Amino acid sequence: MTITPLMPVYPRCDVRPVRGEGVYLIADDGRRFLDFASGIAVNALGHSHPHLIGAIQKQAETLMHVSNMYGSPQGEHLAQRLVDTTFADTVFFTNSGAEAVECAIKTARRYHYANGNPERHDLITFNMAFHGRTIGTISATNQAKLRDGFDPLLPGFKYAEFNDLEGALALIDEHTAGFLVEPIQGEGGIRPATDAFLKGLRKACDDHGLLLVLDEVQCGYGRTGKFFAHELYGITPDIMAVAKGIGGGFPLGACLATEDAAKGMVFGTHGSTYGGNPLAMAAGEAVLDVILEPGFLDHVAAMGERLRASLEQLIPNHDALFESVRGRGLMQGLKLKHPSRDFVAHLRDHHGLLTVAAGDNTVRLLPPYVIEEAHIAEAIEKLSEGARTYVPPSDD
Repeated sequence: MTITPLMPVYPRCDVRPVRGEGVYLIADDGRRFLDFASGIAVNALGHSHPHLIGAIQKQAETLMHVSNMYGSPQGEHLAQRLVDTTFADTVFFTNSGAEAVECAIKTARRYHYANGNPERHDLITFNMAFHGRTIGTISATNQAKLRDGFDPLLPGFKYAEFNDLEGALALIDEHTAGFLVEPIQGEGGIRPATDAFLKGLRKACDDHGLLLVLDEVQCGYGRTGKFFAHELYGITPDIMAVAKGIGGGFPLGACLATEDAAKGMVFGTHGSTYGGNPLAMAAGEAVLDVILEPGFLDHVAAMGERLRASLEQLIPNHDALFESVRGRGLMQGLKLKHPSRDFVAHLRDHHGLLTVAAGDNTVRLLPPYVIEEAHIAEAIEKLSEGARTYVPPSDD
């Protein structure tokens, strides 16, 4: 037998974390890493946050799982808190971001079906988007690396250039249900939408009776310094998928929607065995407790500004390697003049800094929200030393 017990779909490195302490990960060989990856934007409160641990432990001792055939006081309470704090009127809890996006797609299609327009089933999505790894969510992107070998994919999606409003509007026809878009593309290279683009999509939806569906799985839940990234643009969606930071490391996602957008989601149209189980709800409550503390998001915004300013100061010192910085809050992208994956490995293996590679030759910096200025200074020192010692791969 040559295949590994764990299906070999990940290019796993030799870092094997066994413990986390705040903004640090400790490997089984004792190496200590400054974690500016956060499990790809998941560990919003860092590692071993006492409030999150306490909530999970207490709930695990009481009740972990029951079927959704019964009432859910835990789910009702967390959903009400999210409704009270967001644009949404209703919430469906999932186990992951891909499931949240799947629910959002179904909700958008079902809305038009309920309105007597079942032919309006196409969502316009955007190049370099990432919405998940299910058949439905890879169908919603045109990235070959996600799609190759999985044909036939699902129909019902059209693709436009990100930040090209005219190109997106030109795709609207009698089959269009709405737009599915990340306010800030994550895997695509930390590319924020322009104000004109996102506001233009919102206006087009209002003008044509379409739905604006936002994927805030990576950019939402406090990462930009706002509770959700769309707040930076002064618009609201009709439907929104969230996950990653919502559980602080516990598997949890959610699809949020207005009452009108969710009109078609009635008994029997959707479900999940594990979605919204009491243990997940306890984790979600604990994360929300911390994020909604007075001043917490202000701290995220301030640390984001400090991180960005520090990165901008770093670039001229290593301008043969670094090109620019972009992003919002604690979702920053450092664009390189060379492929980013090798540099991410160099930082990890030789300088103890964990980051994440992304498209467009970009290094993602996604630290926990609880970082302080000293952690930013440490990260910049490691980046600087990493840039000084890095030798880009030869083109030969």
